[in-house]
Amino acid sequence: MSKHIFITGGVVSSLGKGLTSASIGMLLEGRGLKVAMQKLDPYINVDPGTMSPYQHGEVYVTDDGTETDLDLGHYERYTEAVLTKHCNYTTGKIYNSVIEKERKGDYLGATVQVIPHITDEIKAAIDSLCSDDVDVILTEIGGTVGDIESLPFLEAIRQYRLDKGQENVMYIHLTLLPHLRASGELKTKPTQQSVGKLREIGIQPDVLICRTELPMTEDIVKKISLFCNVEAKAVIEEQDVAYSIYEVPVILHDQHLDEFIVKRLGLKAVEQDLKPWLKMLETVRNPKGEVEIGVVGKYIELHDAYKSVYEALSHGGHGHGYTVKFRKVAAEEVEKVGAKNVLAGVHGLLVPGGFGGRGVEGMVQAIQYARENKIPFFGICLGLQCAAIEIARNLLGLENADSTEFDPATPHPVISLLEEQKGVTHKGGTMRLGAYPCELTSGTLAHRAYGRDQISERHRHRFEFNNKYRDAFLKGGVTLSGLYKDKDLVEILEIAEHPWFLGVQFHPEFQSKPIAAHPLFSSFIGAAGNHAGLGNKKGSGTTKMLA
Repeated sequence: MSKHIFITGGVVSSLGKGLTSASIGMLLEGRGLKVAMQKLDPYINVDPGTMSPYQHGEVYVTDDGTETDLDLGHYERYTEAVLTKHCNYTTGKIYNSVIEKERKGDYLGATVQVIPHITDEIKAAIDSLCSDDVDVILTEIGGTVGDIESLPFLEAIRQYRLDKGQENVMYIHLTLLPHLRASGELKTKPTQQSVGKLREIGIQPDVLICRTELPMTEDIVKKISLFCNVEAKAVIEEQDVAYSIYEVPVILHDQHLDEFIVKRLGLKAVEQDLKPWLKMLETVRNPKGEVEIGVVGKYIELHDAYKSVYEALSHGGHGHGYTVKFRKVAAEEVEKVGAKNVLAGVHGLLVPGGFGGRGVEGMVQAIQYARENKIPFFGICLGLQCAAIEIARNLLGLENADSTEFDPATPHPVISLLEEQKGVTHKGGTMRLGAYPCELTSGTLAHRAYGRDQISERHRHRFEFNNKYRDAFLKGGVTLSGLYKDKDLVEILEIAEHPWFLGVQFHPEFQSKPIAAHPLFSSFIGAAGNHAGLGNKKGSGTTKMLA
């Protein structure tokens, strides 16, 4: 039987439940255990695919084409857990399923209620990850204890311990100890009240993880233990990290959290080995150089909108021993003041994904600046499309070339709607989503970076490079180095007569890890390091990609 850990949060939102959950998953894997990970979100949207980046941040995509919460990115970066559609359920998804069953008559005329029908559906969602080869399932409950929309999920996990047995289920509660500077104190009362709310529901936490700016004293630990009815050794300090979010697993391990979980759930585990992780952290703390990457995007003021991109750039730095500094530039700012005025001095330029025409001309100008000044350039999804527009206009002489997404009447639609998208009316879950194979052309920058002939990468888009312009691009010196053979789609373009200029239609940031950087990000940061005067000047840094 799979064991279960439920992670809840209290006091305030954005405490880092996703990071903490991922860190626990990583520590358990380090003890030789197989983990599965899941996020239950209380919002009524069926999935985050139609939500604004300003409200939700990035939409993370799994291999099977599921649009999910961004916390699943943390799960994949920290662990080897395989994520699928069963790893992210929302209130909307749960209610949608219950209503469909009611319409089909599955409830045999019963009055459909939150208890037991909604809670049973939530428990079924948790059960969907149970497997003979999974030792521990970690389920993060979105939102904050006390939110009205979280109540059905909390009720369901309360019932779950009754169903599965106390020895098979444990609860971990992440909370906050505010620091009042005027008095110089860490205050425990919000934590006491948050745990009190949980206990009113019928959930007694087994572990309290306390976010704090300052170290907890022994007296504070004893007080929390007494008032919250949690063993003192299970009151864990999670102090703000100094260098990197990847320090969190080490902090938790140093307080024996993984050992406590193993004993509490009666798991058979091996000794922890954090050597590869500690080696990576040593590089973070003592880099041999710094590269600055300009990121020109539509949602630049919100860090979480490009969360996986920033993490993957940092991962690329780890392998080379570099710190990666971000110069975040709003695309519309480039339109106002010019690319040179906001990008002068960067060692590389990255243009990430997005939708809609706002800021596109700024991205095109930024790409032209990088191309003409031999600055390494990496375009992702919309970034590739903007690169195609820039090349068409300024290298190939195709006046007013554009994407039909931005200008349906353009005389040169170098980017156009996918054929399969032309009859689509519903927005949710209808893009080209998930993992698709891509054949690489031997001898190209992409092929050198990956070190293989075929790759698999995740997609999230509706528009694609227009094959009618292939010959013009090839004659203009552009290499179309990656193709999806089944539908003859261009996936990668690059310019050989440039130190490092590459655009991809997919999202490689979703397959990067801190100790196994994605090959393209590793190669890009290597080239940026060369541009900064660091490195070995080869500009083709490679890394082993995870299978």
